[in-house]
Formats: sequence, structure tokens, C-alpha cells
Amino acid sequence: MPGFENGMEKTMKGCVIALMLVSVFAASTAAAAPPDAAKLDFQLATRVHDAVRKGFAFLVAGQQPDGGWAVSGKSNPAVTALVIKALAQDKGYGPKHPAVRRGLEYVMTFAHPDGGIYVKDEGQNNYHTSVALMALASMKNPGLVKTIKDAQDYLKKLQWDEGEGYEISNPWYGGQGYGSGKRPDLSNTQMMLEALNESGLSLDDPAYKKALVFVQRCQMLGKTNDQPFARESTDGGFVYSPANAGESKAGTETADADQPRLRTYGSMTYAGFKSMLYAKVDRDDPRVKAAVEWIRRYYTLEHNPNMPGEQSKQGLYYYYHVFARAMHAWGEETITDDHGAPHRWRAELCEKLLSLQHADGSWYNEADRWMEGNPHLVTAYSILALQTALPE
Repeated sequence: MPGFENGMEKTMKGCVIALMLVSVFAASTAAAAPPDAAKLDFQLATRVHDAVRKGFAFLVAGQQPDGGWAVSGKSNPAVTALVIKALAQDKGYGPKHPAVRRGLEYVMTFAHPDGGIYVKDEGQNNYHTSVALMALASMKNPGLVKTIKDAQDYLKKLQWDEGEGYEISNPWYGGQGYGSGKRPDLSNTQMMLEALNESGLSLDDPAYKKALVFVQRCQMLGKTNDQPFARESTDGGFVYSPANAGESKAGTETADADQPRLRTYGSMTYAGFKSMLYAKVDRDDPRVKAAVEWIRRYYTLEHNPNMPGEQSKQGLYYYYHVFARAMHAWGEETITDDHGAPHRWRAELCEKLLSLQHADGSWYNEADRWMEGNPHLVTAYSILALQTALPE
């Protein structure tokens, strides 16, 4: 835990945080809001602050002797990178906290001369390097500039493009997979773009434009997607990958004329939407407008939108994290669903995550897929989402 043992210092710190939180919410409160709206926001902000403190206490207590955080009893550099990013971004902990320093030292044991930061022979070079790059960027340390640049260059080298003999007509073009020659997917591509963006790579870098070619091929929108699986579709949502004739983790659904088509779903739609914004696609572009319409149509925080029945809670916390990042990038404080109901997404996301926190301060998903049964990973996802929704 951070050193705020002195009661007066703790009280003063709490007051400063409270005032900052009030100012954040005051800026987003509509003129027509009821008189007690600011009071409700202040109360919510206080509850979020307390929940994050409990979450951090859980995480710090779970740090392994080698400095990492574990998956299946073994320290994992990707989970560790997400945890220390969350800790480093918190003013009560910060980059110099011992838990962060030890975690970063552990992550950097996986740095390679090629600039990547990954577990050799595990085949997750992009995923590991991307989350490590995000963690490095959160340290705000000038001494890490070269390491950050090397990691950026490594990720760009992994991107499927002319360097691997792939022309723009190939469905793999511009995408990113786990690494080691694996087919590209939207999850890994958005992770790469998030890392490049957070680490300060210019939005004019060709990597974004190349990635956009891949991202738009993940969107079920026939007028802009040249892939056969999207032909005549007006859905506007996103699927997992256009590779190998298209893939969706949500399976298929029956389209017009009773023809099955790939089913779009929340986590990938917000990932694709966010990636288009990072690639500087205009807000009035038909691809962005179609994504926003999909979000309005399926808006919910109860489950991963449009995932079928039994799968609807799978990947839920990944969804919360990418939802927060996408809505933050969009820049609107309220979104109106297709029934005309306005949603203050920051407050709604905070309330939902608060309702899901366990007594020990952790979060985890009982629908355990994509490692979401791991409380260290899911607690990191949750805190990162809360930090995005309600920055200190």
C-alpha cells in the first residue's frame, strides 16, 4: 500500500482528489440536470476511489517474489504489464512505487535485441510487446525513450504488409496477429494500435493507415468492405477477422434472404470503432457513422453486446475496457440509444463495475474464457476501465 499513514496527509489527499473528481463531473453535467446531479456524481466518484483502492490492495498482495503477477501459478509478463500500468497511472502509487518497479524489472527480463518484449517460443510476440509498451509509456520516464522506440519499431515490423510479401488486396494486409506468422485478427490489431497511440507514435505514421485497411475489412458494411462475407451487409458492427473468409467469435446469424452471415459483437465493434478514430477517420465517414449506429442499437453494459445467449458474458471485462477506451476517444459524454434514452456512459460504467467487485477487492469473470477467470488480469482490466471513465 502507498505510504499515507499520517492521518492529516491522508485527509488532505482525499480532499484534493474529491475536488478534482467533482470538477471532472461538473464539466459533463448538462445545464438542464437536476440540482442534486453534482452531489450524486461526487458520491459516485468517492465510491469509485474507494473501490480502486481495494482493487490495488488485492493486486499488490498478489505480487509474486519475482515481481510478476501469475496465471495458472506462473508469473506472466502480459498480465504483469497491465497491472503495473494501472498502478503507475494512479497518483497514490505511481511509477516509483516498489511494486511497480519490481513489476517493470520482471517484464523487462523478456526484452529481446529485436526490440520486442515477449516470451520466446510462446507465439504471443505482438500481444506481449503491445501491453509491455503500454506499461512503459505509463512510466513517463525519459530514460525509456529508446526502449519505447524499439518496441514501436518491432510492432510495426510484425504488421502484415509488403515486408511479408502481402499486397493491399490480401485480407491479411495491415493486420496484426499474436505473432510468429499467425493470422491477423482485430483484437491483436487494436492492441497494437492502442500501444502505438499511448506510446506517442505520430498518428501520421503509415502503420495506422495500413491497419485501417484491415480494420475496415472487419466491419460488416458492404459498401466499404470488399470481402465477400460482408457483401450487401448494412450491420455496421465488427467481427474478429477477415482472414480465411472471415471469422466471428459470436458465430453466425441469419441475414436477409435467410442466408447465414458472420455475427457482429460488442468487444470487437468498440475495438474497431476505436481503431478507426486512432487512424483519424472523420466522424462523418460512413464507416464511423455505421459503427455509432450499431453502438446505439445494441448499447448495454449488462453483457457483451450481441454475443449469443450462453456466450454473452464471455470476454465481458475485455469489453468493459475497450468500451471505456473507445468512448473516451469518441469524446462525447452522453450517447443516446436507438430508443431515445440518453446514457452518461462514464457514470453507468462505474456503477456497473462497482456492482461486480468482490469483497476481497478483486474482479473476475465466472464465464471463464480468454483468461477472464484470472482475478489479477480482470482486476487490472476493471481498474484501467475505471481510470479511463473517471481520471483523477
